[in-house]
Amino acid sequence: MSSDEKPADAAAAPRSLAEALRARDDAGLAALLRSRPDLITPVPTDLTQLATRAATRASVARALERLDRFALQTAQALAVAGDPASYGELLGLMAGHAGDAAVESALPRALGTLRTQALVWGGDDRLRLVRTARELLAPTPQRPSPTGLGPTVKEATAGMSPGRIQEILTTAGLPTTHDSVSAVAALTALFTDRERLDALLAALPADSRRALERLAWGPPYGQVTADPAPHLRLLLDRGLLMPTAPGTVVLPREVALHLRGGRAHRSPEPVPPAVTAARTHRPDVVDATAAGQAYTALATVEELLKDWDEGGPAVLRAGGLSVRDLKRTAVALDVPEPMAAFWVELAYAAGLVASDGEADERYAATPAYDEWLEQPAADRWSRLAQAWLAATRTPGLVGGRDAKGRALSALGPGLDRSAAPEVRHRVLTLLAGLPEGSAPDPESVLARLRWERPLREREQDGQDGEDLRTRLARWTLSEAELLGVTGRGALAAHGRALLGAPQPPRSAEEPSGPGDKLPVHHHWTPPPPVPPPAERAEAAERAARLLAPLLPEPLDHVLLQADLTAVAPGPLQRPLAEMLDVLADVESKGGATVYRFTPASVRRALDAGRTAADLHAFLAEHSRTPVPQPLAYLIDDVARRHGHLRVGAASSYVRCDDEALLNEILADKRAAALGLRRLAPTVLAAQADPAALLEGLRTMGYAPAAESAAGDVVITRADSHRTPPRTPPEPVPEGPPVPDDTLLSAAIRAIRAGDLAATAPRRPSGTPQAPGELPRTSSAETLATLQAAVLTGQALWVGYVNADGAASQRVLAPVRVEGGYVTGFDHTADEVRTYPLHRITGVAELEED
Repeated sequence: MSSDEKPADAAAAPRSLAEALRARDDAGLAALLRSRPDLITPVPTDLTQLATRAATRASVARALERLDRFALQTAQALAVAGDPASYGELLGLMAGHAGDAAVESALPRALGTLRTQALVWGGDDRLRLVRTARELLAPTPQRPSPTGLGPTVKEATAGMSPGRIQEILTTAGLPTTHDSVSAVAALTALFTDRERLDALLAALPADSRRALERLAWGPPYGQVTADPAPHLRLLLDRGLLMPTAPGTVVLPREVALHLRGGRAHRSPEPVPPAVTAARTHRPDVVDATAAGQAYTALATVEELLKDWDEGGPAVLRAGGLSVRDLKRTAVALDVPEPMAAFWVELAYAAGLVASDGEADERYAATPAYDEWLEQPAADRWSRLAQAWLAATRTPGLVGGRDAKGRALSALGPGLDRSAAPEVRHRVLTLLAGLPEGSAPDPESVLARLRWERPLREREQDGQDGEDLRTRLARWTLSEAELLGVTGRGALAAHGRALLGAPQPPRSAEEPSGPGDKLPVHHHWTPPPPVPPPAERAEAAERAARLLAPLLPEPLDHVLLQADLTAVAPGPLQRPLAEMLDVLADVESKGGATVYRFTPASVRRALDAGRTAADLHAFLAEHSRTPVPQPLAYLIDDVARRHGHLRVGAASSYVRCDDEALLNEILADKRAAALGLRRLAPTVLAAQADPAALLEGLRTMGYAPAAESAAGDVVITRADSHRTPPRTPPEPVPEGPPVPDDTLLSAAIRAIRAGDLAATAPRRPSGTPQAPGELPRTSSAETLATLQAAVLTGQALWVGYVNADGAASQRVLAPVRVEGGYVTGFDHTADEVRTYPLHRITGVAELEED
């Protein structure tokens, strides 16, 4: 018996799944509801309804999808076994005639999994697969069994004439019988007797035996002509092949099992494939590499949002980024387009970017981005990593097409895959099981995932033919490296903390060379579910604490070069970095960032309100080297010309105290498009607007400055564009969430109470009642019975109809009857309640124990 079923005598063996569930203790019911959370939505009224719901096609199919390969193979073997089957018969189908120690060791665990999930019920002598599961897994002509087995002799001869069955008996060397039922039974007995069937097969010619062997492992169906060859006719005459349709024959299940040595599966897989280590690095090297990549991830997200600071790309009508905008973003970040899609989706998942919701809808940073910038670097990283781990949006799908052939775009609809969080968490958990510093062989990780969820391999979601979980796992490995959760392929210490994983095995006790494997555990247990949000938040805080010491400290200085460049040997403090972004252009990135000073960049700083003296003082303060003379000359030269010309709105105008300079502009052919004419010796009017006039004069090599209506210089500092407050996108769940202990406890109490009301034995009354029908008694009889129960303390079976007309059965122990109401302890609700007498349809006494 399984641990979640109470021992019982053979005479008291459960006759149905509901009775088997009724025999479980609360821990057994909790395990069922935890493994199949769809059964608790909504909470069943009693155990009969729970059993009915557990046997529905949708729920059984969902449960089968979550079985590991060996548990699924066990269910498939039960689907081709007798109904009921004994444990010995099941073991024979799984281990074969020769036996298999690994199968014998793992079978109790697999059978326990099926029992826990209510896919199998009954004792070891009468194992029953839930009927719906048998229908899904048993072989049919339209849908062969995954085992490759065909129908039994009884099923294959169902449409055969009685005379033909008797002919087969005679040819097989058996005496004829008086009816088809006994004839089929005799033929089945022959095919299940190993010695007699060996003798029958030994007498066959080699061609006949080869024909049977080709069908033995499936598919069991073959094609024959109207006049079969002699070696095939021999098999048909002896019933070793059965006709199923004109030109089609099938190998009976009993014969196939004999040819297979009793195995239902060619290759049982009782033990999960081991995850192997492809490379091993020192743990400190892994942590340092991952920390460096984590800082790069922060810098990339900042650069992305800085590029979109004044308003990002437009939102497509169907939602998402256009292909052109994604390309522009990839160029701005200097990364490939798939990687750009990952960073955009990561910022979106973390709530740092969203649509602004305006008429001309665009993507922009959210107010949360400004708060995020003020946090320590480790906390900023943990927010990104936590959002990535829990997100159902899948950037790897960008560029593909959905089921209707529509292109999938970054930030657009159709990217949610509910399995993504589970796969990410499971892949990283497998990495956490390796010794410190070990980078896994990706193919071994994929093989392990396929063993754990074999039915999910059918979820095709790409043109390359790979199943969705495999693609998600590949993306997880690459994205974890980009984000700095792993370093050189191995899980870093802060990545391990992000999972809440235990300490890794000691390197001295575990293999560390390439190709080494994890220890094999025959008593494998299914992986735990994804932790709830509270636990994930605590794990993220621990990860941030581990990462913080590994991140570089921001610098407060740069190294100025004579070639008008500045080298930042590391990350810069935010005020210094922001000022340099205005004063210079980024020329190259890497371990050190190179900035280049140009006339345009210096003019940009002057336009932002800085003076030449401010710029000289800033560079002198933050440079570890003297300010080069060429740079000082550049600043002074641009400042000398900056603002000498003034542009205002008239349509627009140019004014300058230097008449010769205005004459020079008028004489320049490049100024023809601006429509300039002299209004006064020091003023030119233009047909272009002020912005176009400013840009045109700067293109001609001048350094004009805009001025206000009062004649003051206008400081042109870009305004940041922010969306209204936005919440991060909610992950799309794969199904009902796993219930917590509080919900499980309450649900089990409600189910038990409802079952008590539905199954409580009643004393027979004069009026017979159908099962589930409410008791019916007159008002006087109801009142008298309730008053008597108050005196005796007896519980009653009560029928009740509420104000909405919903009828229910309750077990009530009355304590007071007065004023048209009865008050008592309601065992169904597990609390004291008061009910109006006029809503009670009737009462009945319960049988005494």
